Amino acid sequence: MSEEWRRLHPRTLLAGAAVLCGVAGGAALPAVAGLAGGRPLWQAVAWVLAGAALLVLAGTAADWVRLRRTRYRVGPERVDLHTGFLLLKQRSLARERIRSVDLTANPLQRVLGLVKVRIGTGEHTGGESTLELDLVTRTEGERLRQELLARAAAPEETGHDSALATLDPRWIRYAPVSFLAPALGGAAAGAVMQVSEWFGAQGKVIDWIGDRFQDVSVTWMLLDLLLLATAVGAVGALGLWVEMWWNYRLEREPGGTLRVRRGLLTARSVTLEERRLRGIELVEPLGVRLFGAARVDAVATGLAQDDDDKHADLKNLLPAVPRERAERVAAQVLREPEPPTGAPLAAHPPAARTRRLRWALWSVLGPVALLAVLGLLLAPVLLYVAAGCAVVLTPIAVLFALDAYRALGHGVSGAYLVARSGTVRRSTVALQRSGVIGWTVKQSYFQRRAGILTLTATTAAGTGGYDVYDTGESQGLAFAAEAVPGLLAPFLEPVHTPEARPTLR
Repeated sequence: MSEEWRRLHPRTLLAGAAVLCGVAGGAALPAVAGLAGGRPLWQAVAWVLAGAALLVLAGTAADWVRLRRTRYRVGPERVDLHTGFLLLKQRSLARERIRSVDLTANPLQRVLGLVKVRIGTGEHTGGESTLELDLVTRTEGERLRQELLARAAAPEETGHDSALATLDPRWIRYAPVSFLAPALGGAAAGAVMQVSEWFGAQGKVIDWIGDRFQDVSVTWMLLDLLLLATAVGAVGALGLWVEMWWNYRLEREPGGTLRVRRGLLTARSVTLEERRLRGIELVEPLGVRLFGAARVDAVATGLAQDDDDKHADLKNLLPAVPRERAERVAAQVLREPEPPTGAPLAAHPPAARTRRLRWALWSVLGPVALLAVLGLLLAPVLLYVAAGCAVVLTPIAVLFALDAYRALGHGVSGAYLVARSGTVRRSTVALQRSGVIGWTVKQSYFQRRAGILTLTATTAAGTGGYDVYDTGESQGLAFAAEAVPGLLAPFLEPVHTPEARPTLR
């Protein structure tokens, strides 16, 4: 193999200049609005244009220096990257440690035929475990991915369609019911108010809204605005879903790797070695769950997030789809005949339900009591607000508490331990029993009185630990002892009666 040094592609300068033009354009509007207050409009525009041109030229010059000072090479044993001008940086990764090569390209980079290449080792050491090539040609990026992840293919992996899942446009119906829709609606409303404030027109916007609802009570006006923001957010959620998941394809490649490709404008290619996979997580946010859907996330080593969280979606294997389809794909990913997440789970004791009901009532009655006290001291109208909140929110809180209790469950399914919990975000995790490296047993004062405890299965994958909430004491310890035999044995009290269950020393 040739070990020649290579450079980033010169079209990187065009991509950087275009980004700087976009940044300057986005800042131009508020800048002109700010400068126009004390001078003619043409003069404010001229100053802003001059500043934007200076910004683009300076940024392009810096990119040119970076381009000239950056080089990389792929050798038989190591991948090297040298960069820097005043502060020289020399990075090197052993090829045997490389676990992922991910490709990303935004719309501009796709037009220019460029991609960003992120080479990772799968270790939780931040930037020291990754190399980023920003930017190379699409052909070069694909060559690097295939070369660095080359593994010997098993005989049964050749000669058949490797696709585990491909895009079904009908999945888009789950986008508006996600939590993203109201968040986008609120962001849109905030953007309107912020832009109007830049131009000193916020009062006019508020007056215009008031005129539209002058014959409507305040309550109905707020409700209508909330519905409008939700509708705008739903449209935004649809657009974002299309951008994120269009051209989606999950496939198993020869040599034991999983590859997820997706994206309409920004193309993403994420590769995951199966030997790093320790299980899957079936996630059901409330809105999606009401429509019988779930998404699939990978539980794998080496998927730690960077500080800027720009790779937060590496674990997503499948968007929200019908739950039956999600479980089928999960079983294929794990190479299991049946999905472990579909196994029957043991129910938790009634004390867990009582605990959740207590939390729910306190979360409602605490603020209600505060409003009532303020009503007695300050404004009697707050007493009516407190009564209304108690009447409306108490049954809702109780329903959420009962749903949270019904969600609790745990069990063992073949080579996996399974734990389920949550109501607003219900999660069912199937974790390889061989991937559990420890157990943490937590028991608060109130849990001790109720005879329950919380178990945390510690693993090097995913979030690092997965909880089994509020199991019975003997029930939870027996589950831990069965799921990973011998791991908890030194901490258990030996018993000799047939009906006795394990207890902690």
